[in-house]
Amino acid sequence: MDKGTIGNNAGIVWELLNDGRRWKYEELKAASGLSDRDLNAAIGWLAREDKIYFETSMNDTEYLYLSLNDYF
Repeated sequence: MDKGTIGNNAGIVWELLNDGRRWKYEELKAASGLSDRDLNAAIGWLAREDKIYFETSMNDTEYLYLSLNDYF
């Protein structure tokens, strides 16, 4: 796996997350068609760029969603 592949996969994940809702990991995996390894690398890419948030609900369900960085 190279940076180009990881970047492309991050784009796939970003497009899915761009719908504004919170996604469970398994939902994101199924919708993206990426393996765990590829999805985790893409999530890491987006996290490093501060473009993704992680949230744990009261019942310990993990969610991922986009960070909207607005600069004025």
